[in-house]
Amino acid sequence: MWTVDRHIEASADAVWRILVDLDAWPEWGLTVAGAELDGAGFELGATGRVWTPVGVPLPFVISDIDFGRSWGWRVAGVPATRHGVEPEGAGCRVWMSAPLWAPAYLPVLEIALRRIERMAVSAA
Repeated sequence: MWTVDRHIEASADAVWRILVDLDAWPEWGLTVAGAELDGAGFELGATGRVWTPVGVPLPFVISDIDFGRSWGWRVAGVPATRHGVEPEGAGCRVWMSAPLWAPAYLPVLEIALRRIERMAVSAA
């Protein structure tokens, strides 16, 4: 996977909450207009739908999770991005990975990291 990362002056817990808050996804994800879970919890095997900016809903499943640290998903049956956070000094390092076939998506992930930083720092 291709990975981008960024140091953020906010706690890893605060950033994790942003990463798993489906209502927040459209605020930081350029390719997400909305998202919903079928069940109550963000956990391994959880399913839902994510809407693209043009209004197309796509099914997703949380395909891996290390709660509080990282998660990855499959969208429309295709391996998609992974997201993670690690404590680092007074803040944390947040990262996102794109599949090997999607290096052109890295600039989108860079923008997402900057947006997450603004969200996390303003909430602190």
